[in-house]
Amino acid sequence: MSRNRDTVVSIFGFHPLRISSGEMYARELSDQLAARGWNSVLCFLSAPPEMVRRFLQGPNVTLDVVEDTPSTSRTAARGVWRVIRQYRPRILHLHFTSFLNPYSWMAKLSGVGQIYFTDHSSQTEGFVVQRAPLAKRLAMRVIHAPLTGIVCVSQYGFRTFTARDLIPERRFHVVYNAVDLERAASAAGNAQAFRKRFGIPADRLVVTQVSWLIPEKGVDDFLSAARQVVAVEPRAHFVLAGDGTHQPNLEKLARELGIESQLTLTGPVVDPLAEGLFAASDVVCLFSRWEEVFGYVNAEAMACGKPLVGTRVGGIPEIIQDGITGFVVERRDVKTMAARILELLRDPELRRRMGAAGRQACGEKFNLKKNTAQLLEIYKCIPAAHSAK
Repeated sequence: MSRNRDTVVSIFGFHPLRISSGEMYARELSDQLAARGWNSVLCFLSAPPEMVRRFLQGPNVTLDVVEDTPSTSRTAARGVWRVIRQYRPRILHLHFTSFLNPYSWMAKLSGVGQIYFTDHSSQTEGFVVQRAPLAKRLAMRVIHAPLTGIVCVSQYGFRTFTARDLIPERRFHVVYNAVDLERAASAAGNAQAFRKRFGIPADRLVVTQVSWLIPEKGVDDFLSAARQVVAVEPRAHFVLAGDGTHQPNLEKLARELGIESQLTLTGPVVDPLAEGLFAASDVVCLFSRWEEVFGYVNAEAMACGKPLVGTRVGGIPEIIQDGITGFVVERRDVKTMAARILELLRDPELRRRMGAAGRQACGEKFNLKKNTAQLLEIYKCIPAAHSAK
């Protein structure tokens, strides 16, 4: 990495195990910084495996490890302090880290010019936002006095965060999570390969949910809806992609519901777009019970031209236009979930129309190139790409 360039250090509080939303954003950020003559330092909880490392590599990129940043441990603080002192960035951006942390002051005292925090946090089911107590509001203003700005990934995230009144509203920005549209388009031909890999017959109508396998993601509701659907439409085949502690319970539930022959549990999919997971699907669902701040899977499905069925929680209604790009249903309403899935499976033209509308909406609202450029505009000191030398 050239040392005569300005530098952005991005700290991500997750393990880069696959090529998904966070990794795609990190690469796009690095590419756009390179076009402007800047370095990009990407710090994760662990070193990426070889495939992910190759995906993230670039002439202006340095990969580093900072452990335990979702917490406020000494290990995390030492790691953040080390990268700040080592790379001397002009900009520090925190993702998936604890909001209550000393990093802003550490960066400020080390001469970092701008410090940002992106809020990726979803809320529990039934969450009701309230203004924080006065003591907490005052404490947060002191703790985060050096913070330049907070980025929210949806209007829902903006509303819930600002309503707590922890930080002055003028410091907030909304930049939606987004999808690599070119990567989504290039995977269109991989649908058959994905079905063959998991033994899904070519004539099946595939209904997919991609998520952690935990009750909060509505995976039990997904299987209960599946039973109602396959009782009417025997060509339906349901796919759950992901991993989680609830998987043994799901396998048991599938047997009890009598749908095990029409259910595929794929486990983690390393590169869902490129491997054809969405391309192989006819309908994509996210039946989350908690208040999703965004619901990234919905945007990926839209980029691949797939109709959606999602729950009316958190930021999901901002992504799914009810009746246009898919259907929005109430959480835990299994009967309506099944009815909406059946409506889509029975009507290929409706699937095509909603999928096309979703692809167009994704290009306008959840476009990774556009939304990353929007973030760089918030980093006011970085010049436009055409003026980079």
